[in-house]
Formats: sequence, structure tokens, C-alpha cells
Amino acid sequence: MNRFPAWLIDLALVAIAVADVLVDGGVSTRLELAAAVLACAALLLRRRFPLLTFVLTLPVSWMLDILVAPAVALYTLAERTSNRALLWAAVLATSIAASAPWPLGDAFDQRGALVSFAYSLAWAGAPALLGQLVRTRRDLSERLVEIEEARDHERQLHAQAVLARERAQIGREMHDVVAHQVSLIAVRAGALQVAATDPDAADAARTIRRLSVDTLDELRHMVTLLRAAGGQSTELTPQPTLADLRKLLDSSGIPVELRGQLPDELSAPGQRTIYRTVQEALTNVRKHAPGASATIELWHDSEHFGVTVTNTMSTRPAVALPSSRHGLIGLTERAELLGGTFESGPTADRGYRAALRLPR
Repeated sequence: MNRFPAWLIDLALVAIAVADVLVDGGVSTRLELAAAVLACAALLLRRRFPLLTFVLTLPVSWMLDILVAPAVALYTLAERTSNRALLWAAVLATSIAASAPWPLGDAFDQRGALVSFAYSLAWAGAPALLGQLVRTRRDLSERLVEIEEARDHERQLHAQAVLARERAQIGREMHDVVAHQVSLIAVRAGALQVAATDPDAADAARTIRRLSVDTLDELRHMVTLLRAAGGQSTELTPQPTLADLRKLLDSSGIPVELRGQLPDELSAPGQRTIYRTVQEALTNVRKHAPGASATIELWHDSEHFGVTVTNTMSTRPAVALPSSRHGLIGLTERAELLGGTFESGPTADRGYRAALRLPR
């Protein structure tokens, strides 16, 4: 960045150009004075109109022996344009104008004009080369910035790849550890179901085995997603929809009453959120309100749809189980991502209520 404002630099260049005219210009006619004034004033336009500035300074190169205004115009044109043919044509035009005789009536000395042209060409080429050097330096700086941005992007991609591998590793460890334990629970529950003589015990064992199998299915699906995020080509199982809701209720082991219905044309994320809300609510009923019944009410209107899950108070003592409320937090986040709300809390009759509301 420049240490001084652009307008101050331009005014300083105009002042230097005026001083050059006053010291070395040798102005003798009004036409020469007009050309000198025009050339000096044109420097104020050099940033927005570099080619016009050069054209306005060209006549003074022919009429007067000044250096600053034409040199600044050539430098600016070289620093701003990428058309090298135009640039070197401007250098050639300046050299010809500076070596041509003025006034027109003066005698033409071919040898003197040739020497003057050579000196003028060398002089005009200097600011043009300097301007090209500055332009090249700026282009290289911009390219270095682009390269650095590309490297940052590459580092981000590398970090994402590392994260994906870690997620795949988590999926494998989850499968090796958790799935093994749940499988043992299912096997033991199946053995208990066969050996039990008490119908209630056999029914409880059957419920444990069914829930263990469902947990294994959910776990396999989660592992599949983690491994897919890890970059492996894996065929994903279908996500649950409203069509799977009845199966979820039948396998819940809880007396459930389903009321209302939702249209089939709801979006897949909306249907999946409804399913997960009911699933989490029934899980909480099993954990914290044993013996309770639940009512699931599906509803919709012209602008919103949702589900309300209400359960009665428990009829048996609940077993103390660890709970971090991650399930309810996850449901709240799902609802907010879809522009909706999720609320939960106890009811007046010592039950519990969970309500999801989503925009259509």
C-alpha cells in the first residue's frame, strides 16, 4: 500500500511537470503554452484514463523539450495495460514526436533527426519498462496470494480427509465394541425366552431380544454413515419415513394410541424428524416411566405440521439409568435446522409431553 494518498501523489506529479515546463520547456507561443497546460492537467486523469492521458501529452513531446509529463504518461500506460503492442506503439509515437522538427517550417536534418530519434527511443523506453516491471511485480504478488489460498484450501482438504479417516475408525471401533455387547444381550435374552417358565418373564425376554435386534440395526446404519463419511464406497440403507412409524410403535413394548395423520408429500427430512422424535419419546417412556401408556398425535395445517407425544405417569418404580439428555438436545437441533421448534416437559398429571412443530 502507498504511504501517501493517490490524490496527493498526482498533485505532486503535476507540480513537478509544471516546474519542468517552466525550467526547460522554452514556451514561446500560446499554442505551446496550451499544449503544456493540457499535458500537465492530463496527469490528473492518468489512473482512470491512462491511454487518454498519453494522447493528451503527445503533442507537448513534439513542441517542447520537456520530460516529466510524457514520462509519467508512458509509465502509467505501461503499468495499467496488458496490451504490449499498444504500449510499444505509444513508445514509438513519443520517440517520433520528440525527434520531429518543430515548428513545421524548420529545415529537416535527416542525420540529426535520426540521432534524436535514437535518444528519444531510449528515453521513452525507460518509463515503459519501469511500468511493465511494476505491473509484473503486482501480477506476481497476486499470483502468490492465489497460490497461498490454494495451499490453504489443500490443507483444509487434508484436514477433512484426516477427519473422515477418524470417523471411519470410530465406526469400526463402535462396531467391534458396542455391537458385540448388544449381540450378547440379544443372545442371552433369546436363551432366557426359551428357558423361562413364567409367561411374564418370557415376554420380557422377548421384548429385550427384539429391542436388542433393533439397536443392532440402528448401530449398523450409524456405522454405515460413518464409514461413508470416511470416503469408502458404501451403499446406504434407506432412512426411516412415516411409513415406518407403525412398525416402530408395534415394537416399542408400550401401550400406544396413534391419532391423526400426516400427508405423504412431506419432505424426507421432515418425515425423518417426526420418526426420530417419536422414537426418542418412546425410548424415554421405557426408561423413565415404566408401565406408562403413550398417546401420539400427528397434526398438520396449511403452514405447519408436527407431532405431540404424551405419556401418563409411571405405574412401576423406574430403574435409575444414566441420562445426559443428548437425545432431547439432538431433537431440538434437528427442529431448528428445519426452521421449527421442539418443546418437552412434565404435564399436570405427572406425565410428560414432547411436541415438535415444523414449517411446511
